[in-house]
Amino acid sequence: MDIYQLFEEDIYLFHQGTLYQSHHLLGAHPYTLDGQTGCRFAVWAPHAEQVNVAGDFNGWHGGRHALNKISDAGLWAGFFPHIKNGAAYKFEIWQQDGSKILKSDPYAFHSEIRPATASIICNLNSFQWTDEDWMEKQKSYNPYQSPLLIYELHAGTWKQKEDGSFYSYRELAHHLIPYVKDLGYTHIELLPLAEHPFDGSWGYQITGYFSVTSRYGTPDDFKYFINTCHENNIGVIMDWVPGHFCKDDHGLRLFDGKPLYEYQDLRKAEKTSWGTLTFDFGRPEVQSFLVSNAVYWFEEFHVDGLRTDAVASMLYLNFEKHNGEEPVFNSYGGEENLEATAFLKKLNKAVFEYYPHVLMMAEESSEWPLVSAPVHEGGLGFNFKWNMGWMNDIIKYMEMDPIYRKHHHELLTFSLMYAYSENYLLPFSHDEVVHGKKSLLQKMPGDQWQQFAQLRLLFGYMMTHPGKKLMFMGSEIAQYDEWKDQEGLDWVVLEYPLHQLMLDYVKVLNHFYKEYSCLYEKDHDPDGFLWIDADNNDQSVIVFIRQGMEMEDYLIIICNFTPVVRYDFKVGVLEPGSYFEVFNSDHENFGGSGQTNKDILFSVPVPWHNQSQSIQLKVPPFGISIVKKRNEQTKEAHT
Repeated sequence: MDIYQLFEEDIYLFHQGTLYQSHHLLGAHPYTLDGQTGCRFAVWAPHAEQVNVAGDFNGWHGGRHALNKISDAGLWAGFFPHIKNGAAYKFEIWQQDGSKILKSDPYAFHSEIRPATASIICNLNSFQWTDEDWMEKQKSYNPYQSPLLIYELHAGTWKQKEDGSFYSYRELAHHLIPYVKDLGYTHIELLPLAEHPFDGSWGYQITGYFSVTSRYGTPDDFKYFINTCHENNIGVIMDWVPGHFCKDDHGLRLFDGKPLYEYQDLRKAEKTSWGTLTFDFGRPEVQSFLVSNAVYWFEEFHVDGLRTDAVASMLYLNFEKHNGEEPVFNSYGGEENLEATAFLKKLNKAVFEYYPHVLMMAEESSEWPLVSAPVHEGGLGFNFKWNMGWMNDIIKYMEMDPIYRKHHHELLTFSLMYAYSENYLLPFSHDEVVHGKKSLLQKMPGDQWQQFAQLRLLFGYMMTHPGKKLMFMGSEIAQYDEWKDQEGLDWVVLEYPLHQLMLDYVKVLNHFYKEYSCLYEKDHDPDGFLWIDADNNDQSVIVFIRQGMEMEDYLIIICNFTPVVRYDFKVGVLEPGSYFEVFNSDHENFGGSGQTNKDILFSVPVPWHNQSQSIQLKVPPFGISIVKKRNEQTKEAHT
């Protein structure tokens, strides 16, 4: 049986859109045939007259390395001895008019560093993993009832060397991981690391979907980074971009001379706002390509989750179309992209069949229902959705002068009207601190002290609001400047006390969140949240409870969004007894003014907030106070 007959079933499934590990079939694979060691190539190019392999092994003239057409639907393959691991290559695609184009391999596992564009033959089986304990633990991982605290970063600008060059994947492992671990984060989320030609796209405009970018090293180097994360009990999530791809000549655009990976209808293909092309989600081979790509990152690199970028741009045919652009409608007259919807369901079903316990997160900014519901219940099948509504509301609220906040109190409370309609994650991501939007600190009004106090309050409110958490790098040090995507973070600010104290605050807050299970166990259960007072717009104060699995496991949270200290502030409590403050963002250790509650807070039978008992305490300015009921097992109050 020859090499081609070995894969007849795979070839059939690929063209049916159901080969979910198509990266084992296509691309360049070191291979031994009849005792000869070389490389097996396969590529999909149905419009090509002939496909050859050109590379540094034949002077970039592919005539001596011609592929054979092995399926009527345009799959080409061939085996060539003596082509070794590390060789650079492209596919030489001849068109019917006699012209040829050179294309990088869509399934390449490694690529030349930009601005070079060739693919590189890469043996993916050389790395020795030592993360068995982590991988075994993930089989019983329940993300819904576990703390999920994500540190989002761009690998090229978290830190840079003095000469402006990048840290490698291995160097990041030794510098970044101890930092993230010390701060208490459970996961690292990386902006897209698939190969991309332009640094300024941050990885969101891709040419090599199966090729981890060579900017920071090799596939083995990236595996080392992830392996080290896992050895330190840190999960890794990677941003993934199945919605569109860039138009660079060596990439997927007009791959075999005609539209192939993109829609043939330019009205559907063109994303003019981004200068990119939309995948043809209805084409079976494109489905095999994209689903396999998601599976590939879990299979080959042990990533723990994918955050799917710009889902709304996939779901709506006329997403961000400009005036003058001709709209597109589906067969029912609507603007929903039915093919993309079906693809997303297929994607998530396939991923969870292979890897039931991974994270599939949707960055979806519209009101599309059931994004994080299972497919069999009518959902898109993700297990988490970014809560863009909460993020926009709370930032809009915090940017206001405090004197006007009482007129916009609903921005604080509206999110609880829909908080349990999806499995939400609360993001303060890179999109909020770039392109003139200012850093989180600079969004806060007032003088310097007020800015820092409000930022601590903002982080405290996020940590106690239902939903998992994500923070973009630099926010934890209260960087003044917005994110600059060409240079490292402003680490020099840590020489100034308020910034160092903010970093200390974030560390304490993160560990506090992980210590108190009521802050995460029922993130997606309405029984985990109770308003005590949602309507105090005049004082801009909200009071609520986060409830854990056990009835006695709860915290009372009081947030004050004004600079006024609220002395003898009365709070209704669920039961009689004594209470104490377990956290206060205004503590001197964090740069606050010290308006804390050091004494025990005894309840009295004075009805308040629809409760039969109440306590009185001091609520800090621009601060959050968290109170817990004492019992025999309770330790002394701490901050």
